[in-house]
Amino acid sequence: MFVLTGAGCAVLDPEAASVAAADAALGDALYAARSPQSEQRAALERARQSLAADPSAVNRLRLAALLSLLPPPLGDPARAADLLTPIADASSPGVGRFAAFLAADVAEQQRLSREADRLARESERTAREHERLDRERDKREETLRQQVEALRAIERNVQEREERLRRGQR
Repeated sequence: MFVLTGAGCAVLDPEAASVAAADAALGDALYAARSPQSEQRAALERARQSLAADPSAVNRLRLAALLSLLPPPLGDPARAADLLTPIADASSPGVGRFAAFLAADVAEQQRLSREADRLARESERTAREHERLDRERDKREETLRQQVEALRAIERNVQEREERLRRGQR
């Protein structure tokens, strides 16, 4: 009886139905995110087919949630953002609010991804610069070694010449 009463309330209150639909979409996505990759792939395909058959806000939300939660190569935050943009409405309870929340999360994921890419490029550039500086330092050290060796050779020659002169004067 309680189930029928709850279902009746959802019919009478569209906000409750939207909240329940958003909750179900989130639950499906969270379940799929913890599943093996084969199940993730199947859940993603089901969500795509549902959206193709019925392009409702709930189906957009379901697919977007999967695309934002699943790891690469299945996840696609850019596609998730595209799906969420038309339905995100923070002032609308249920699907709209959850879509707005998820859109903000996806935007943050994308920002962090761009920042990680930037830091990786900067790290590579710094590593290349260090290598270049190390090569230059090695060249300078080698040049200095050669100069020191040349000075030692000159010093030996001067000492040998002085020694010969001393022997010749005796």
